[in-house]
Amino acid sequence: MAIHAPPPHWSTLPNAPAPGAALLCDKNALPDGQATLWELDTGGGPNQPFKLLLLRDGEQVTAFANRCAHFGVPLAAKQHQLIFTPLTSLTCNVHYARYRWANGVCDEGECIGESLIPIALHTSDTGALSIATPAG
Repeated sequence: MAIHAPPPHWSTLPNAPAPGAALLCDKNALPDGQATLWELDTGGGPNQPFKLLLLRDGEQVTAFANRCAHFGVPLAAKQHQLIFTPLTSLTCNVHYARYRWANGVCDEGECIGESLIPIALHTSDTGALSIATPAG
C-alpha cells in the first residue's frame, strides 16, 4: 500500500478565509443527507471564490475544500454537476475519483488513499455554521 502525504491545510489554498471569519449558513438551510456546493467571496472577486463542499448527516455537517486530491480541480463546478451517493460517497466529475462521505478518503480512482482537504466547522447554539478557529 502506498503511503500518502497528508493533504495541505485548507488555509493554504488560494482565497482561503481567515479561520473563524467566515460565516457560512444556518445548518438547517442544508438538506439532510445531501452534499451542497458552497462558495465564499473572500476578496478574490466573483471569479475567485473559496469553494467548499458541505455534507449534512442529521445534526452533523462536515466540510471539505471542493478540490479533487487527484488533480486539484473542483469535484464539480455547479450543484447539478455534483456526483454523490447520499451519506456514502462523493465522486469527482472530471476523473471519477470516489471519496468516502465520512472522512473524504479516496477509495476508487487514481488517488486511492489520498483525501479531500477537511475544513473544521463550528456550529453555534442557534445552528449558524462557520469555519472553526484553530484549537489552542
